[in-house]
Amino acid sequence: MRHLLALDLKDDAALIAEYEAQHRRIWPEIAQHLRRHGVTGMEIYRLGTRMTMVMETDDARYDAAAMAAAMQDDPRVREWEALMWRFQAPTPWTPEGEKWVTMTRIFDLAQQP
Repeated sequence: MRHLLALDLKDDAALIAEYEAQHRRIWPEIAQHLRRHGVTGMEIYRLGTRMTMVMETDDARYDAAAMAAAMQDDPRVREWEALMWRFQAPTPWTPEGEKWVTMTRIFDLAQQP
């Protein structure tokens, strides 16, 4: 399954550059965590401070709640998330206490005649 999520970055050129640098080679533990929980592909795109994540998952293994719960038990993943929050900001539509939020698909060319 494909998931699209949105998140903002703090509007600071130095922080944005550092955020992008951190993503040139993420920590191995983070990649392992994602793959272990059924994430088979992930890309992040940025326009200004708005980011969009495209995440492909193996539906037989992917469970967002289980992955979030496992994050709480893994100090290295929690450390990564705390580091990333230095750069990130919720969108104006993000519920309190959340980060990446699912976007709603409003168009699919495959469904057009």
